[in-house]
Amino acid sequence: MQQIEQLLQTSANLFKHLGNIPKGEERDDYIIVINNMLDKRGTIMENLMKEGFRFDNQNRIHRTLLELDNGIKERLAVVMNTVKQDMANLQKTKKSEQQYYNPYSNVRVMDGMYYDKKN
Repeated sequence: MQQIEQLLQTSANLFKHLGNIPKGEERDDYIIVINNMLDKRGTIMENLMKEGFRFDNQNRIHRTLLELDNGIKERLAVVMNTVKQDMANLQKTKKSEQQYYNPYSNVRVMDGMYYDKKN
């Protein structure tokens, strides 16, 4: 029972942590904390499975764990989409900046000289 309580506590902390997504430089630490919490949660789940844990729909704690798991999945998806969007915006900004500094970089023209052979 102690493992289930640890899983419940860790899941609740992760769910709470995923509630607000920071901007900028703070996001690196935020993602590191998420990874650590997911690792801790995964270890507890592995230990429960080794002990022969079976989900019981009638158990209130098990239902709470299921609800927390679904909420964690949803919030992780939001975090992933936010990070993906920021990465896409960064690539767009880099491309725009490069286009600004060298506007003719994408122009494919064969420069050459014309020789007139008049005698």
